[in-house]
Amino acid sequence: MNGSSRDRRQRRLLVGVALMFFAPLAVSFYLYYGHAWHPRGHVNNGELIQPPRPLPESALPAPYTLRRKWTMLYVQRGPCDQLCVRRLYDTRQVRTALDRDMDRVQRVLIADADCCDLQKLHDMHPDLIMVHADPKALPLLTLLPGANSQRVYLVDPLGNAMMFYEADAKAKGMLEDLQRLLRLSQIG
Repeated sequence: MNGSSRDRRQRRLLVGVALMFFAPLAVSFYLYYGHAWHPRGHVNNGELIQPPRPLPESALPAPYTLRRKWTMLYVQRGPCDQLCVRRLYDTRQVRTALDRDMDRVQRVLIADADCCDLQKLHDMHPDLIMVHADPKALPLLTLLPGANSQRVYLVDPLGNAMMFYEADAKAKGMLEDLQRLLRLSQIG
């Protein structure tokens, strides 16, 4: 075997190894950017808020805060109807089902003054933080997408609204998302 045929063979080998690396990369770039193909799979049950929205620290009355804990935030406009009662029940059950991680999660209700009997609500949900939707809470409400649509918002321990659940969302989906987030999170 002479030197030139050995050089050609080594070049072909080098090109083959390079193609094994670069060909899948080129195909993935072509599919993703050239044809706007995006994988459809996702594991979350709620809707992600893109980008996450930082919420003001002063949104809750002292000593409460939207920092240091994961927060299930529910906004209620007007009287607490059947759906409101159901959402508060669901958030309580989700938090309870977290078992040893339940102390890492808090529940917050922001409600109008004409919402409901606050004492009765407190008796039913002693762990619920209740806040009146006064002018001090207005900056918070303007940052939440669709705050008038009876959604449950998930706020991370850094104070970012990062996900929401529509009025018809299943409590099981909220629980699965929170379990996954708490397992992966090093904060809160």
